[in-house]
Amino acid sequence: MGYSMEQLLQQLKELQIDYNRYDHPVVLTVEAQAKHVGNNKGALSKNLFLKDKKNRFYIVSAMADTKVDLKVLSQRLGLGKTGLRMAPEEALPEILQVPLGSVTPFALVNESARHVSLLLDKGFKDQDLCIFHPLSNDVSIALTANDLVKFFKSIGKDPAYVDLEANPPVGKDQPPDLASLVPSDAVVLLTSPSEKSEANPIPLNDKSAPAPVKGKSSSVAQKEKSGKGNLEKAKPTTTTYADSKRFVEEVLEKINVEIERNGKENGALTTYNLRLELETLATSFKNMAYTEGFHAASSATKQRSFGCL
Repeated sequence: MGYSMEQLLQQLKELQIDYNRYDHPVVLTVEAQAKHVGNNKGALSKNLFLKDKKNRFYIVSAMADTKVDLKVLSQRLGLGKTGLRMAPEEALPEILQVPLGSVTPFALVNESARHVSLLLDKGFKDQDLCIFHPLSNDVSIALTANDLVKFFKSIGKDPAYVDLEANPPVGKDQPPDLASLVPSDAVVLLTSPSEKSEANPIPLNDKSAPAPVKGKSSSVAQKEKSGKGNLEKAKPTTTTYADSKRFVEEVLEKINVEIERNGKENGALTTYNLRLELETLATSFKNMAYTEGFHAASSATKQRSFGCL
């Protein structure tokens, strides 16, 4: 069981760390967060949860306007140009123990996340206050950079401040400047990572179902996954939402369609309502995954999303 927001805030108080608290509706992006807390003093943060090919995990916490090039960052860590990628959705509850949209450096308070490497934007050091989610994306807190470091040291973490926009050369005589920040421990997820379904486009079945038939061409499998192939060839439980990220992207696309259809004024209300519905669907997706298996959860969530939109 991971830390709750209340437990985290209590720990900050025990460390005599002052912070400003801002309650707001659930937000999934830093742009949405800015609409509610952007007028308050402090630098907003965008937080990326990443992994490398050896299943080592990273949180990159950047200021909202900092441009982060994953290819450059990957090279600076000594992982090659394609060594870094977004961590699978399954890793959020298993490692960080936070819901979708709540990636935050504060998640390192959980024992399950102690192996995660933390890279902080060096720009935070020059800010009076830094704003992060305290394990929940319906609240934001602002605290000083010094107090942020104080918190991490209290849990045995020594965060690294990095110029995330730098692009130093890496070569034979110029070793990667961030190689020391690569975690030493790899992690094996208990749940099946979504990228496995990317490597093998055939959708995952329930645990009791037989393994996929070998020899099916990747082109046919990809068509079935995208919904453009012959639907009669797919099993009833086949779904295009096996990847949570794709599920979110498609719902957000529907929001944009609603905005264009209803105009900016009505569209704003539509966006707000649909984002609330999206959070409900995402929560349902996560809960059902625990009890019915990843495939069953994604299938049921797809049906609900089409019903509400």
